[in-house]
Amino acid sequence: MRREPSRQHAAPLVVTWLGHSTTLLEIDGVRILTDPLLRNRAGPLVRIAPPVHAELGADLDAVLISHLHADHADIRSLRRIASGTRFLAPPGAGGWLRRRGLRDVEELRPGEGTDVGTVRVTATQALHGGRRWPLGARAEAIGFMARGSQSIYFAGDTDLFAGMAEMTGLIDLALLPIWGWGSKVGPGHLDPERAAIAAARIAPRVAVPIHWGTLAMSAPARPPADPVQPARRFAELVARDAPNVEVRVLMPGERTDLLPGPRAVRQSADEPHERDQS
Repeated sequence: MRREPSRQHAAPLVVTWLGHSTTLLEIDGVRILTDPLLRNRAGPLVRIAPPVHAELGADLDAVLISHLHADHADIRSLRRIASGTRFLAPPGAGGWLRRRGLRDVEELRPGEGTDVGTVRVTATQALHGGRRWPLGARAEAIGFMARGSQSIYFAGDTDLFAGMAEMTGLIDLALLPIWGWGSKVGPGHLDPERAAIAAARIAPRVAVPIHWGTLAMSAPARPPADPVQPARRFAELVARDAPNVEVRVLMPGERTDLLPGPRAVRQSADEPHERDQS
């Protein structure tokens, strides 16, 4: 039987948000990078946040790829990562990634897991189209749960789904997408209101909003007048509807540490389940 590290004597969980869906997770001596976008552009999208420092993506134990959309699976960024790094990806993505030079690729279906050092990484459901646009490879979209002395949920891109409630009481840190790069988000995404519902259902100790304030369309590449507004709105809604969940709003490049502690309790307030897409 696999034994999880002790929460009581564990080192802090450290998360650095590098922008968009790219986060560096440091837990129990394991370094994991999510959906690396390390360049200043991805197709028609340009980075409006400070650039990523190259050293933050070094000495990785694994890279998590939630789906094959260009802003989540940027090949030029993935090729910057040292050979020998493990890539965990959704069903259907392995062949496409290997043909582009990545060697150690393992596909995970929702519910399947693998060990990265002392950390157990399990794929979760995600409600989002995963095909490489417009006529590229077909692959699913997934999220990930990483469990060691503390537990992390990385949603990737998703809309609300009923299975989020199954995570209640299990998550220390939830990385939840709350926006995008335009004036609105389309189907298969969370906006601040829906992300706040997700936070209430999952009831993590800490929620960090991601997928906002990083990219803009290149014609023209102007940052929004108030780039922090989606994150601020998300924090306000969580404080109102799930006050046991702490929201930490990071700017791209900022980090936060989590010491082990008691997890939040799901709120009893009614939730608009009819808005689920599952």
